[in-house]
Amino acid sequence: MRTSDSATSRASDLDRRLLTALRRCGDGPPVARAARALSWSGEHAALWLAAGLAGASLDRPRRRAWLRATVLVGAAHVASMGVKRVVRRPRPQLPGARPLVGTTGRHSFPSSHAASSAAAAVAFGALLPGPLSLFGPFPLAIGVCASRLVAGVHYPSDVAAGAALGAATARLGQAWSLRGGGLHG
Repeated sequence: MRTSDSATSRASDLDRRLLTALRRCGDGPPVARAARALSWSGEHAALWLAAGLAGASLDRPRRRAWLRATVLVGAAHVASMGVKRVVRRPRPQLPGARPLVGTTGRHSFPSSHAASSAAAAVAFGALLPGPLSLFGPFPLAIGVCASRLVAGVHYPSDVAAGAALGAATARLGQAWSLRGGGLHG
């Protein structure tokens, strides 16, 4: 076995072991209910698109910035779906454990829930004042990401890659999203 094959095998084994441990967290009814609710609300970035539109309607002076931030969330989601079609990693199949939620697709890398959640945390966090910038979307984004692991429908590397893609998308578009919306000009 080549060194890269060995490293890939170790990474896959670690991914599977972490997922197995995290999936066990969903065995309790309260955790399972929370994981289902967060997974459902994050489907197709619905939670985050609704939050962005709510921000645009409530914060009239920065409406344009909120709408642009919402576009970044949608762009992160679409980008993750494009990567998913190229990579085509199958969803996890853990022995003796059924997923807590259904999925709309067969492929898991990267997590689109994580991509849209991280994009929302970065893009919307930049629009919120003071402590809300950190404590507004970030805890909910972390919850949505964790729900995909507890539900057993993504490997940890799927969620990490999705979050990195979403955060990068939002950061790359942040100057554009903040322009002309009452911030920075």
